[in-house]
Amino acid sequence: MRKLLVCAVLIALLTIGTESSRIPRQAEEEEQGTAARVMNTLRSYYDQSLNTASGYLEDIRELKLEEKAKNLYVETTTAARTYAGVVQDQLYHMVGAH
Repeated sequence: MRKLLVCAVLIALLTIGTESSRIPRQAEEEEQGTAARVMNTLRSYYDQSLNTASGYLEDIRELKLEEKAKNLYVETTTAARTYAGVVQDQLYHMVGAH
């Protein structure tokens, strides 16, 4: 649970940092038109977003959340079946005894 909380805090901090960062200006020999500059800026934002998302996915995969969820499901259903069996036995003996 702590790892999930730490991951959420890191994601929040990285997104705040990403929004406030500026794209470095590249010195080019020729002047670019407005449309070309806008497209380059959008392309760099898109690439940066993909890289950030890929990093987040790798971090989440390292936490092995799917495996933990499966284990939790198996443990929960096993415990529920055990307690359901106990309740069933108790009801059977209560009804059968009277």
